Amino acid sequence: MTKTQLSDCYNRISPYIHNTPVLTSRLVNTYTNATVFFKCENFQKTGAYKMRGATNAIMQLSSEQKSKGVVTHSSGNFAQALSFAAKSLGVKATIVMPTNSPIVKKDAVVEYGGHIVECAPTIEDREATANQIVHDTGATFIHPSNDPDVILGQGTACIELLKTQPDLDVIFCPVGGGGLIAGSALAAHYYGHNCQVVGGEPMEADDAYRSLLSGNIETNQTAHTIADGLRTQLGHHNFPIIQKHVKQITRVSEVEIIEAMRFIWERMKLIIEPSSAVAFAAVIKDEKMVRNKKIGVIISGGNVDVNNLPF
Repeated sequence: MTKTQLSDCYNRISPYIHNTPVLTSRLVNTYTNATVFFKCENFQKTGAYKMRGATNAIMQLSSEQKSKGVVTHSSGNFAQALSFAAKSLGVKATIVMPTNSPIVKKDAVVEYGGHIVECAPTIEDREATANQIVHDTGATFIHPSNDPDVILGQGTACIELLKTQPDLDVIFCPVGGGGLIAGSALAAHYYGHNCQVVGGEPMEADDAYRSLLSGNIETNQTAHTIADGLRTQLGHHNFPIIQKHVKQITRVSEVEIIEAMRFIWERMKLIIEPSSAVAFAAVIKDEKMVRNKKIGVIISGGNVDVNNLPF
């Protein structure tokens, strides 16, 4: 993927997304011995960065494809993002959601204009149900993270961060399906100045860490992490980008994730979800790497059940 493709994507979706704020904290800087800049995608439409990739993917479809709608399978932020983006662009969106998806997330999808089709809570059933909808309706399937247009869209958050702070030394991203970190790595490569990208990943779902070591896409047998948005695995579109442009992936424990989340809530008064806290937890853990440097952190989202907080 080229810088021109990334730039065109940014210009294309800009009218449909928020240019989210970049915030700092004197206390965070003192605590980490670094100068830290938070790109706050918790303030993005639908509460997460995924609006960017969803919007770009839909905008790249032909008129005929748009007339037949789009479909995805997701129980979280991408379900809401694709629903909202599709509604904004006048396209029908069908969202395959597991029967055990939280009611609050189902309600949000409906509010944003998505049509829900429920399935059994396994990845096999999600994929089979989505494939059947594609077969029956001619709708276009859009993957939440392993899609070139989605990856480009997700990278625009990092472009905005680097436009604000062009001399960042390291940018930390959470790693789940790989779309955000792959897009961010491309943005850092094309728009940064010797800017490295580091992923933060839960130890309980460390497939990306193991994938970089083995050179193959690894899977998780279990993913018992509070960072529910990071329980997915890498794909064949984003993994090569990660291999080429991501310096390392830092694993963090459940305790470290919760402590980082609480720190941001209490000290910066920002509502962030556990998946976002993973990136900041990695900053805290990589003390030697961040010391006396300018650090960027992608706060991926703020969709959290406030009635079920971990602290």
